[in-house]
Amino acid sequence: MLAARDTSPRSRRPRAIHRAGRNAVCSTTGMSNARQQLGNEGESLACAELEKLGYAIVERNYRTRAGEIDIVANDAGTVVFVEVKTKTSGDFGDPVEEVTPQKQRQIVSMGEFYATYCCPPNTPCRFDVVTVDFSMLPPHITLYKDAFRPGW
Repeated sequence: MLAARDTSPRSRRPRAIHRAGRNAVCSTTGMSNARQQLGNEGESLACAELEKLGYAIVERNYRTRAGEIDIVANDAGTVVFVEVKTKTSGDFGDPVEEVTPQKQRQIVSMGEFYATYCCPPNTPCRFDVVTVDFSMLPPHITLYKDAFRPGW
């Protein structure tokens, strides 16, 4: 004997199954890993370049509730918070343009947290940006010292 089938919209497909199916098809795990690997390579090249310029790397990927600072360094007694931006093609302009005012505020917030809890009082701080362009061989690395300040 066959049971009567409920064909109302709510009974057609359970929601959890529908979501799992959609997410399984649209997974971007591979792209995310590739982007993460590119970012790690860019940060490693940025660290090497900063060390050549006399910076001492204090921390990489410093995390707070507000986000992550790519590199925390010391440049002759000044704590430097460094945002690293990488790109693989000549399209879409300079990667430094991706450090939007919103991103700047986020980095400043994390830098203030770091300075408050990890530095002696009145330690000078600065915010730099390093861009790594993998569209050229060898990759082109540019340092923007004092790229932005709180309140700009």
